Amino acid sequence: MGSLGATELIIILVVVLLLFGSTRLPKLARSLGQASKEFKQGIAEGSKDEEVGEPGKPGGKPGA
Repeated sequence: MGSLGATELIIILVVVLLLFGSTRLPKLARSLGQASKEFKQGIAEGSKDEEVGEPGKPGGKPGA
């Protein structure tokens, strides 16, 4: 009951194709890619802010 096999993935792909249609799938994939890219950039910026720290915020290094 853990992982999905090839048959299950094919069934899911067919259902998604029927629901969204072949014309909307490229747009959906493109928007998913852009959202993923923005999420990764946000995570990288957040970790960068934590490393550097900001004065006046908890955990920030004064004078940095």
